[in-house]
Amino acid sequence: MSVISIIESAAFDFGRRRLCNMDEASKVVRTIIDDVKTRGDEALLEYTERFDGACLKRIRVTKDEIRAAYGVVDEGFADCLKKAMNNVEKFQKALMKEDVVLDISGGIRVRSLVRPIESIGAYVPGGSAVYVSTAYMIGIPARIAGCSRRVVCTPPDKSGNINPYLLVACDMAGFNEIYKVGGAQAIAAMAYGTQTIGKVDKIFGPGNVFVNAGKMAVCDDVSVDMVAGPSEVMIIADETCDPRFAASDMLSQAEHDVFSSAILLTDSYEVADEVKREIEFQIKKLWRKGIAEKSLNDYGRIVVCVSIGECIEIANEFAPEHLEIMCGDCEGVLCRIRNAGAVFCGNFSSVVMGDYACGTNHVLATMGFAKSVSGLSVDDFVRRMEVCDVTREGVFDISDAVLRLSEVEGLSGHTEAVRVRMEDGLK
Repeated sequence: MSVISIIESAAFDFGRRRLCNMDEASKVVRTIIDDVKTRGDEALLEYTERFDGACLKRIRVTKDEIRAAYGVVDEGFADCLKKAMNNVEKFQKALMKEDVVLDISGGIRVRSLVRPIESIGAYVPGGSAVYVSTAYMIGIPARIAGCSRRVVCTPPDKSGNINPYLLVACDMAGFNEIYKVGGAQAIAAMAYGTQTIGKVDKIFGPGNVFVNAGKMAVCDDVSVDMVAGPSEVMIIADETCDPRFAASDMLSQAEHDVFSSAILLTDSYEVADEVKREIEFQIKKLWRKGIAEKSLNDYGRIVVCVSIGECIEIANEFAPEHLEIMCGDCEGVLCRIRNAGAVFCGNFSSVVMGDYACGTNHVLATMGFAKSVSGLSVDDFVRRMEVCDVTREGVFDISDAVLRLSEVEGLSGHTEAVRVRMEDGLK
């Protein structure tokens, strides 16, 4: 059986990846959230035993456990982690905005002051993969932004421990509270607080359908970053594309999850055939071959378009989480891209590089939300506080506009708030 299909653009279905119906998950999650709000730590410990198979006495990771993790990981890992984290830190520092001060007139000064969110919570998924990189993709911008309290929750293994590599990454990324709790119950704990976990002001991080349903359920009470679905990669390729690279990048995303989406758009039947052959050859080497096969069969496609222009149109409509451009004129194509979470230009620019160590962030919008939502950055961990300084002279400078507009809106109290100041200014 073929691993992936080649189709023509007219047969491409934009709705195929919109698969996460959260109705059933939301019912389960609502019960969990209400239980955590009512019983706190007691509920967290019960759900951790039920869902993760771990019988815990405490959910907060101790300093001794962190020290023990450093003793387990190899020195080479720590060096590689530092290199990757340094690149992320450089990029995030460059993105950090400064205060803005503007003199509107002689009597009016306005300011926009950057202030960090005081308390943030991060969710790092568990399961069959160890998401070390997610820890520092969230922790580093939070630290650079100046968030004073940085919480992370991640599910433990059946023995009640966090993978030592992940634990070291959480510590090096700058989290100052680490908890062994996963799923919707972790989201509930960060949103509402328990006896051990204090509530946070904003929640970040990817997760499965239950985690996302949890984030949706609490967003009336606490801010969340985004609801991120299964991983996506879309590749625009012309005859200059290296089929080996394209195939490997599609497989690298397909191995994440059976619901992941890997799509190649090309104007060449020859490229389509070569990439298909490479996928069927390379997939045999994967440890997670079964996951990748199902992902590619259900949600992967090689799409032959009439032109690169049509490839660009499809990409802009699809708004992929990751977009790779494997074309002779990468910059020319990039100039026409409007909607994508992160873009990788050229044959050697793999999504995998951005996932780990280029410096860009891999927490990105999926399911078409890249049309309106940016990838995670230091901006998400701060908010701007606007300040107005108006003198007596400033009141008269804009009084005509304020009085007229408040009258049109029918708000006499607004009008009087200006008039009393004008009267005072005439004394």
